[in-house]
Amino acid sequence: MRRLTTAQALVRFLTAQYTERDGERHRLVAATWGIFGHGNVAGIGQALLESADTMPFVQGRSEQAMVHAAVGYARQSRRLSAHAVTTSIGPGATNLVTGAALATVNHLPVLLLPGDVFATRPADPVLQQIEVPYAGDVSVNDALRPVSRFFDRITRPEALIPAALQAMRVLTDPAATGAVTLALPQDVQAEAYDWPEEFFAERVWRITAPHPDPGVLADAVRAVRAARRPLLVAGGGVHHSGAEGALAAFAEATGVPVASTQAGKGALRHDHPADVGGIGHTGTATADALARTADLVIGVGTRFTDFTTASGTLFQHPGVRFVNINVTGADAHKLSALPVVADARAALRGLTEGLRGHRVDAAYEAAYGKEKAAWEERVSAAFGAPDPGLPPTQAQVLGLLDELVTEDDILINAAGSLPGDLHKLWRARSADQYHVEYGYSCMGYEIPAAIGVSMAAPGRPVWALVGDGTYLMNPTEIVTAVQEGVPIRLVVLQNHGYASIGGLSEAVGGERFGTAYRQRTGPGRAYDGAPLPVDLAANAASLGMRVLRATTVGDLREALAEAREATVPTCVYTETGMPDTVSGPPAAQAWWDVPVAETAARPAAVTAREDYDRHVAARRRHL
Repeated sequence: MRRLTTAQALVRFLTAQYTERDGERHRLVAATWGIFGHGNVAGIGQALLESADTMPFVQGRSEQAMVHAAVGYARQSRRLSAHAVTTSIGPGATNLVTGAALATVNHLPVLLLPGDVFATRPADPVLQQIEVPYAGDVSVNDALRPVSRFFDRITRPEALIPAALQAMRVLTDPAATGAVTLALPQDVQAEAYDWPEEFFAERVWRITAPHPDPGVLADAVRAVRAARRPLLVAGGGVHHSGAEGALAAFAEATGVPVASTQAGKGALRHDHPADVGGIGHTGTATADALARTADLVIGVGTRFTDFTTASGTLFQHPGVRFVNINVTGADAHKLSALPVVADARAALRGLTEGLRGHRVDAAYEAAYGKEKAAWEERVSAAFGAPDPGLPPTQAQVLGLLDELVTEDDILINAAGSLPGDLHKLWRARSADQYHVEYGYSCMGYEIPAAIGVSMAAPGRPVWALVGDGTYLMNPTEIVTAVQEGVPIRLVVLQNHGYASIGGLSEAVGGERFGTAYRQRTGPGRAYDGAPLPVDLAANAASLGMRVLRATTVGDLREALAEAREATVPTCVYTETGMPDTVSGPPAAQAWWDVPVAETAARPAAVTAREDYDRHVAARRRHL
């Protein structure tokens, strides 16, 4: 037996947990992020101090941002390693909710350790406690229940033993992983207990790769053989299972074209003959045209969200059927598909073997190859920067990065108009270069995620691409990057407003109301004056970043090259025009359902509703 506090026991337990896949072992919880307050400073804080040699600690500035950093780390680590996050009670705990939702939506593991109110209730209420008159056992931490894959409140030291084991099980379950919360009452954290030595023994959690049922796999093989125009949609599950090689082998053996979701982009290199780019509302013309005429759609590791299906309007072949390969049964059954509940790599290998000797028609292969080449010409046109003395468009910023990066670079983005431009235009050179969080599309994700990714991939250039709206949401972890010496590259595109939502507002008859960062011209007037006198570059510099300002295409090319070689956190700042300035890429190739007012007095909304009704009529229920 070993006498330790609950917090000491938890930290010691975490240092002995490992994952293993394909014979490689990884530390499961590699570090702990924290902001201390009265709910965790004397418990978890003291335990981390004692374990500084075995449990690395990272000091954060925003609770939500700490979770984003942990998620970035987990994604770059292919879910084989994760970070923990500890906070105080009250606002420290509730600030975790957004990050927890993002982790759970994206099936990425993160361990949350919020402090909680006293279990023994010596004083009730305590500072920052919300009283719930009808339930004495409820605290603000219960807000984390719906966004966590596993939740437990440790009201007695010995309750930690089963809870900690369950937490590790969920963190390492490919189908069930996400945010895991262990709420820790502050008195229980500091309470001593005699722990069995076995609790601290080294444990290895093997990441399983379920193989497909042979009968179901045979049905899938028959479906592909019968299809004349099959299309494969690669989702994030391809990356999570390390199935990129198996996907390439499948595409090369069969000639089936491969489109990708935001999470799946990079599953094939951009120059692979079978890669036809992003699919759905932010997809390429090539992929979306194939989707409209596909008679069989093979989904691999995708949730088939509304952006991917164009809100149910994309797959229009009268007899289209679906085969869904997914480790999660609920996703495998979507769209009335033939569900292949299995690991993506194992299923793709089985499918390739079963299809030995089968290949799509040569004319089909040649046709999509021609369309792929035509789309590449449109990408090059959008990236083009003929006059180095002009300010860049957003697409030209991406074009300059495209000239500069190698397969070592990693690009991170999450919200605004950039995800659409990136999905359509970016030429992914490696499996992990494209890191766009679009499951929750959370503004403020990029900067902290870049820190987490850099921790998981030291020495590689990591770029956080943000607009001014996203920057203002969450710049706090710039200080953490400076403190930890993490040389992230931040590219800030100043367009004076919410450009993406401004465009959407205009499309749905909202006339860009409330989307620009401009001054009011008078009481009650719209925000239609001059741009706000805000200097985001100066703000980044004040937080400790090295800042490079670029006003022209020529300046920007030099600044990006200098930033790539930087050894300290570096920001490249440029203006790309007002929100009503087009970014340059082709328009959306497929619809997205955002309901428009059915009755309205303003002509813009009336016209938008007429257009909406036309699109809605094309929606299909795949049964």
